Amino acid sequence: MEIYEEIVKLQRAGHKGAVATIVNVRGSIPSFKSAKMLVRDDGTIAGTIGGGCVEAEVWQAAREVMASEKPRTLSFDLNQDPKYDTGLVCGGTLDIFIEPILPTPLLYIFGAGHVGHELSKAAGRAGFDVIVVDDRDAYANAERFPEAKQVIAEDFDQALAGITPNESAYIVIVTRGHRDDMRVLRWAVQTDAKYIGMVGSRRKAITVFRELTNEGLKPELFERVYSPVGLDIGAITPEEIAISIVAELIGIRRGVERALPHMSWFHRYKAGATDAVDDDATEKKACCGEIGE
Repeated sequence: MEIYEEIVKLQRAGHKGAVATIVNVRGSIPSFKSAKMLVRDDGTIAGTIGGGCVEAEVWQAAREVMASEKPRTLSFDLNQDPKYDTGLVCGGTLDIFIEPILPTPLLYIFGAGHVGHELSKAAGRAGFDVIVVDDRDAYANAERFPEAKQVIAEDFDQALAGITPNESAYIVIVTRGHRDDMRVLRWAVQTDAKYIGMVGSRRKAITVFRELTNEGLKPELFERVYSPVGLDIGAITPEEIAISIVAELIGIRRGVERALPHMSWFHRYKAGATDAVDDDATEKKACCGEIGE
């Protein structure tokens, strides 16, 4: 039961892990079928599958499973490979299944207007825990966002001071104005968040990138930024825009390897490419196809 309790603690804290389970045994091994070991994202472990070289290899594989977020199975022949000699009378084989333990993805939505409202509903249905932040309590309240895990109605600067997104968090910025969008983005790119999206046109993305890098922020900080946010599905209404954003979130969450129709200027031209940023012709072309703010 200790392993399962530790898994729950890990998920509640928003951290990753991996569980290794002995699923098949043939012959004699220094453990037993169904033995489990939890490897946390900080490298610490709980439980054991027998110790020795087998456990060391499984620990390393568990770290790789956490990174890929995909399960795998390892097989060991204790009779054939001398490195598994523990001094005990063991000559069996065993299969170990390693599965990732992932926290429920947390989405911070900055902006409680029409798009934020629809995005909260769509993201909740897709399995995200949602936290909504806006400086207007008439918009940011539990009655308007019953599906949200938390609703914060505070000045953005005050709210940002109390939020620390971890590496599993997602941020979408859909406030009612350019000034607040840039204020939140300035903060967001300096957090550990896995994904940052900002609504607007490509012209807006270029302008904001220029302003923030001129302030001294490093261009590489914007590699996680998707703006315009969402997949290019021709979305116009708030409901459609929310679906395009959630589709992008799912693609990032599941680690889709094939090319997706991202609208992001940052991912089309690569943040920090000054030739793209300073090319007026490129900027004029990029301003087309703006989605609703």
